[in-house]
Amino acid sequence: MSQEFVIEAFPRGDQGRGASRRLRREERKIPAIVYGGNKEATPIAIWHNELKKALENEAFFSHVLTIELDGKKESVILKDLQRHPYKPLLTHADFLRVDKDHEIHVNVPLHFINEESAPAIKLQGGVANHQITEVEVICLPQNLPEFIEVDMAEVDMDKVVHLSDLKLPKGVRVAALLQGEDHDLPVVAIHKPRGAKVDDAEEGEEGEEGESKE
Repeated sequence: MSQEFVIEAFPRGDQGRGASRRLRREERKIPAIVYGGNKEATPIAIWHNELKKALENEAFFSHVLTIELDGKKESVILKDLQRHPYKPLLTHADFLRVDKDHEIHVNVPLHFINEESAPAIKLQGGVANHQITEVEVICLPQNLPEFIEVDMAEVDMDKVVHLSDLKLPKGVRVAALLQGEDHDLPVVAIHKPRGAKVDDAEEGEEGEEGESKE
């Protein structure tokens, strides 16, 4: 993991809807909580704009983060995020404590590479059909990948890439596959557009008719 995210946090004494509204309106902070790790849950407040800016980086969602509170640091992952129903505002965040000896469950984004240059797309006119864009993985915090690459260069026309086809870093498992073969979901496939398939079929029929007339 090449990036490091440190979030400045503040103790939060008053709780409840009224206190949360004052926190957002007057202090430009949002309520949050840090829990897990065999410790009591700790209510905190964090800067709204600082968190919003960090969220612009895709890596923030799949990184072990650092919460700094009263001079002490804790390693956490973002577990839940609540937003205002129609305003561009964050309203609450949940952070789960992690430690190097316990595995974590995290959704990691999929990066589809070599898609435009894939022969099935560039030469045969296929279109990539993405079924999922992220996957839940299980691993130790130090093994958490920022993303998982899906190389489209060798994906043939009408071939389906499943979860079991993903090339995973060492020490990383796909959570769904632990539930059995029925959970080996499709990730991406390359198909010709429907209209193109119909045109190909019609051309084939015309060719056969022409041959029969001769």
